[in-house]
Amino acid sequence: MIRVLLAEDQAMVRGALSALLDLEPDIEIVGQAADGEDAWRQLQRLQPDLLVTDIEMPGLTGLELAQRIQRLALPVRVVIVTTFARGGFLRRALEAGVAGYLLKDAPADQLAAALRRVRDGARAIDPALAVEAWSEPDPLNDRERQVLRLAGEGRSAAEIARSLSLSQGTVRNYLSEAIGKLGVGNRIEAYRMARQKGWL
Repeated sequence: MIRVLLAEDQAMVRGALSALLDLEPDIEIVGQAADGEDAWRQLQRLQPDLLVTDIEMPGLTGLELAQRIQRLALPVRVVIVTTFARGGFLRRALEAGVAGYLLKDAPADQLAAALRRVRDGARAIDPALAVEAWSEPDPLNDRERQVLRLAGEGRSAAEIARSLSLSQGTVRNYLSEAIGKLGVGNRIEAYRMARQKGWL
């Protein structure tokens, strides 16, 4: 049996994925999580073979979960199922050791087949998306990405500084670097462009 932990913040989508995978004779859903922190706790307790996760969730994102798993060398493989058909997201996912990257609008039978491939040590990535992922490199570093994401949520430099344990001057420097790298006029334009490219 392939033991799967499912992490998805939208209850209807989570329910549909669970029902779909439950139809497969060799796949067992051992846990479900509505946010990244809960997924992390369940992952440590349940030790599934695969984590099937969305990218954007409250708490920890799917990419942050994958990065933790990679950093700690945990024996679980990660498959992302998302609406984000953007090369930037896929590139970051691959760098975080993700083994599968599927779009939610893909045919249902592809999901179970992809999980079997990943369980067997292969990758399951949309080929057209893979080409796009390497056509335009992400210019932002992790800290610039964190600061820009918080700025895009409307937080002030002081709030960002407190949240990330940085000085306000350092936060302003990161924002300035991100704006310069993206060639835009302000933090809002930088946030929009980075989101559209899949770099946030």
